Amino acid sequence: MRNYYLMGAALVALLPITAQAQSKSASGGVSKQVYQLHQKLITLDSHLDTPASLDLPDWSIDEEHGVHSDYTQVDLPRMKKGGLDGGFWAIYTGQGPLTIEGFRKARDFALLRGMSIRSMVAADPDNFTLALEAKDAAPIAAAGKRIVYMSIENAYPLGEDVSLIKTFYDMGVRVSGFAHFAHNQFADSSTDPSKKPRYGGLSPLGKELLKEMNRLGVVPDASHSSDQVLDDLLALSTTPVLLTHSGCKAVYDHPRNIDDDHLKALAAKGGVIQMNAYGAYLRASKPNPERQKALMALYSQMREDAKISPEARAAMLAKRQEIDRLYPDTDRPTFDDFMAHMLHALKVVGPDHVGIGLDWDGGGGVVGMEDVVDLPKITDALLKAGYGEADVQKIWSGNVLRVLAAAEAAKQK
Repeated sequence: MRNYYLMGAALVALLPITAQAQSKSASGGVSKQVYQLHQKLITLDSHLDTPASLDLPDWSIDEEHGVHSDYTQVDLPRMKKGGLDGGFWAIYTGQGPLTIEGFRKARDFALLRGMSIRSMVAADPDNFTLALEAKDAAPIAAAGKRIVYMSIENAYPLGEDVSLIKTFYDMGVRVSGFAHFAHNQFADSSTDPSKKPRYGGLSPLGKELLKEMNRLGVVPDASHSSDQVLDDLLALSTTPVLLTHSGCKAVYDHPRNIDDDHLKALAAKGGVIQMNAYGAYLRASKPNPERQKALMALYSQMREDAKISPEARAAMLAKRQEIDRLYPDTDRPTFDDFMAHMLHALKVVGPDHVGIGLDWDGGGGVVGMEDVVDLPKITDALLKAGYGEADVQKIWSGNVLRVLAAAEAAKQK
């Protein structure tokens, strides 16, 4: 449902408004000791769809918003409360037609979205700093600022010109995926509506893109791509592979998740799986056809690349809240469902190959972890599961930064 950003978030997965849900403790629901430890860690989320919020009318990253009022999940005040130092801010483009016109529109949209990220940093240098190398994260965090790495979700905007990745690299992009919800010119998607492969992995053009990414030092991201694409990336990439927001098939057999054999193969090549909190990928939920029908009617009024007035957005938010009231989602996945995936991955490949990419502002969020204010709960759960501070630091940022450093070291000078 990620084509529907005009209201500030993927709207399908969020909890109906309740008075109880509005109230949160300042420590994210954990002990003072755990909260202090969490705040001390360098915490990065490898998949923030928050750049979509930056282009909303009358919306500011510097102001605190509410997940149950405007459905956004990340802003500066909430990042501070939840101890999120930053992450990889995604340039997401929905999959469109594989035509010259489609490629052109996607390219222009992606470039403008990238500029929105850069503008956020330029407008508030006291709080945000662009990060270009793995070594940049620690000093930015030490200065009390938020870390802004850039990534691409869906390489569709590159069209058929793989050299265009250099333009995005120069803009700041250091991680790139290949496909999204449907097959494109580079790779097969894990969720294409045809349910049939197009290339059986990377296309010839996709293999050329991978070479250029390796040359530049851009980390390949296999999330959303098929298992066969992951096989190709593991066989062909000169650097470790990242799954920026994925889960475990052994916990829930969904095409967006990967099986244990692929987890082990990913780890054997130095790669990392960053655990997703997108509810539909965590477990099956009871059907709610009236809610789905009402949501789809609302979504049909939106276009990802359309401008929207403050008044129109307010009206859409009101309609969404009315849907929540009339047709509440009573079977949403929970924090425990999310942790089941994380703890399984840790059991299979250990704390050197697991990280966090919760899909905030793109559909992520579960009961008990609605926005970034709730992030200390992950640290608390990991400590209770027996992982020490060093392991928790690897999971929160050390592993993804290691993969980024490996890509930097292997790039052609």
